Amino acid sequence: MTEPLLVEQCGPVRWLWLNRPERRNALDVTLIEALDKQITGAEADPATAVVAVAGNGPSFCAGGDFRQFLDLHDRGHNPVGFLTDVSACFTRIAGSTKPWVAVLHGHAVAGGLELALACDVVVAADTTLIGDGHLARRLVPAGGSSVRLPGAVGRGLSRWLLLTGELLPATAFAGTGWLRAIVPEADLHTTADRLCRQLADRAGPAQQRLKTLLHRIDGVAPEHALREELAAFADNWPASSVADALRAFLDHGDNR
Repeated sequence: MTEPLLVEQCGPVRWLWLNRPERRNALDVTLIEALDKQITGAEADPATAVVAVAGNGPSFCAGGDFRQFLDLHDRGHNPVGFLTDVSACFTRIAGSTKPWVAVLHGHAVAGGLELALACDVVVAADTTLIGDGHLARRLVPAGGSSVRLPGAVGRGLSRWLLLTGELLPATAFAGTGWLRAIVPEADLHTTADRLCRQLADRAGPAQQRLKTLLHRIDGVAPEHALREELAAFADNWPASSVADALRAFLDHGDNR
């Protein structure tokens, strides 16, 4: 069985590679469980100063695995149970005492965007398509984008992305300050590694205390908002023929 997450320790930087390329690294139970395990491992490892998360194959992450959503639905379960685990995993990343760097290429959409939003630093290939995407499939966000996106890119752009589901190239985010670097894809790994090592050079108790402080400041109101987001997903799932919309999307050739 192929591992859903590959781990590569490069000095003080732990690289995590989402490894479901045939599904554009769509998030499922096995991938979230593996990612959650690595959060614990990185926190406990004194040799790891920074964690970088990237994607194998053509995309960083194209969101949740719709096939899993539909399987849960067909067995009489609302997918909000799975998405509660996703949200908790991303909150753990946001609250980590060590810096996390998201390395985007291809697509960073819906759950992929939400994973990137949980990280401290984001670098993207200039051809990356980025967006919330949920409304395009009649879905409500459940992994944090309605909570974290406004702080990352501003009120106006975040509302456009959330209310339309439109995907924009990474270059459209250049003025927001959210993307630390936008580079040609050929330079992506080198640039990300350089940024990771800059962060690693400042590793230690002071950086960890500062990271904890920043999370507290960010998390005062968002903790309640994240619960509200999950509740909205749960209410929306049976009310708007979401399952039919996802089946139609998959039937038109999407490889997730």
